[in-house]
Amino acid sequence: VQLQASGGGLVQAGGSLRLSCVISGRASSILNMGWFRQTPGKEREFVAAFTWIGGSSYFADSVKGRFTLSRDYAKNTVYLQMNSLKPEDAAVYYCAAARSRGRLSRGEDYEFWGQGTQVTVSS
Repeated sequence: VQLQASGGGLVQAGGSLRLSCVISGRASSILNMGWFRQTPGKEREFVAAFTWIGGSSYFADSVKGRFTLSRDYAKNTVYLQMNSLKPEDAAVYYCAAARSRGRLSRGEDYEFWGQGTQVTVSS
């Protein structure tokens, strides 16, 4: 499984961005998909995740109500729609995939990671 994240960029506070994560390889083996973010000097932070089969979504409290998840199974692509962006949302965002069951919010439970896409939010 390989993941390719894209869609980051510079946006003003209050604006929106949509991140994409294209999955190649054995997408059918995936159980969970997640998005995490990291800023320099800070630990990686859980943002959102969903179960590939069933599609139950989960969000960090800091983004609940502003971020949404969607997926296009035909394109093997997942999307993170980010609305009402705040300066504190600025980070490198990573998509991740897990083949085994684990905690959706724990990065260690994901086996595959994309390369990251930078999100910058100006105030």
